[in-house]
Amino acid sequence: MVAIIGRPNVGKSTLFNRIIGQRKAIVDAQSGLTRDRLYGVAEWRGREFTVVDTAGLDLETASDPSRAAIEAQTKTAIDLAHVIVLLLDVRQGLTPLDRDIARLLRRSGRRVIVAANKADSPSERHLAHELLELGFDEPNLVSAQHGIGVGDLLDRVVGELPPAEDRPADQDAPDRLAIMGRPNVGKSSLLNALLGDERALVSPTPGTTRDPVDTELSFDGVPVVLIDTAGIRKKSSSRDRLERYSLLRGINAMERADTVLLVIDASSGVVAQDQHVAGYALEAGKGLVIVVNKIDLVEPAMRKAAHWQKALAPAFKFATYAPVVAVSAKTKEGIGGILPVALEVVGQRRIKMPTNELNKVLRQAFVEHPPPSYNGRRLRFSYATQASSEAPTVVLFVNDTGLLHFSYRRYLEKKVRNRFGLTGNPLKLVLRADKGKSVPPPRRGASRPSRPPHKVGR
Repeated sequence: MVAIIGRPNVGKSTLFNRIIGQRKAIVDAQSGLTRDRLYGVAEWRGREFTVVDTAGLDLETASDPSRAAIEAQTKTAIDLAHVIVLLLDVRQGLTPLDRDIARLLRRSGRRVIVAANKADSPSERHLAHELLELGFDEPNLVSAQHGIGVGDLLDRVVGELPPAEDRPADQDAPDRLAIMGRPNVGKSSLLNALLGDERALVSPTPGTTRDPVDTELSFDGVPVVLIDTAGIRKKSSSRDRLERYSLLRGINAMERADTVLLVIDASSGVVAQDQHVAGYALEAGKGLVIVVNKIDLVEPAMRKAAHWQKALAPAFKFATYAPVVAVSAKTKEGIGGILPVALEVVGQRRIKMPTNELNKVLRQAFVEHPPPSYNGRRLRFSYATQASSEAPTVVLFVNDTGLLHFSYRRYLEKKVRNRFGLTGNPLKLVLRADKGKSVPPPRRGASRPSRPPHKVGR
């Protein structure tokens, strides 16, 4: 986890958007627009990590109740981050607030990398010398708006991250399942039902669970860790400071899990927040099982998993491969089906796709349905292999990585899934340019399609 910290209006949200490769944070000249932490999954040089965009620290106004809650969020991000990027404005130089934030970060004991933003031209680089008096290492000069120097900054960030955790060869390594969802959908009740006792606090009041709770158990001889997390609210309803603490800890718990058990309320149906949690889990490369709880409150015809698999398809069309389990934590109906399905999803993450078989499937897919041409050029596939990644990942070597349209990507993903399964898991297709093949120039007078293919990645 990497947190971007700094005073208001130094360009934190602009840098956040640049790193994750999409415009997710609001950027405006008015300071203080980032009220809640934003999260995104970034990848650099083969290493994935979570980026946290925080609200600007203004320690002088921390006595204001609303401002104090925002400051508390940022300090929680500092506590949980592995690397902190202290963002400064190179044009304005050091301010007293910058020095106060630097002292706060030194006390945190975290690894701090200083980034001097808004260095849009070489003439402004001499201004960075003033930043050395903070006592940190040489600052990185960047322009978040134009992308200048961001690659060098990310090289340092990835170099400071702890080593990626490889699953031990020991087969007794526990499978980790994170129970996530909105407040009061029955997550703690579900945990108690799975454990067979009242180990988690259950209350009709939303928000009883504040911190992730890890509980170990054995299922048919398989060690399992269940992580009960706080409910993730919509931002507009996150008023309580403890709720703000819980959100980042819940996301952090999900990062530690193999598979997410997304709990939704059968009596209220799907809301946007359910889709948000599912999307983040898949973006982070986690397995997904949708658990429909409280089926004791709906009609008997709506208590079957087959009904909900069909009913939820429109809302979760981006995750049609996720299995659905219908349960009632209160009456214990369907509880016995959760762990077998969840462990099957974890097992599907570890499927090894033989290289020869993988290439056979993809070559046949290209023959059966050739990719569309663009400006006289067509995507050509030469070789594929499975990457050594925690999440199922296939690397395709092609003539031009910019020629893969998103619809053809979905087609290739479907072909791979039909052969290898991968139930409940996102499949990542990574394109690499085939160095051994030259890209032919476009034919003179070639027709241009009405819509160009979508570029992939940053």
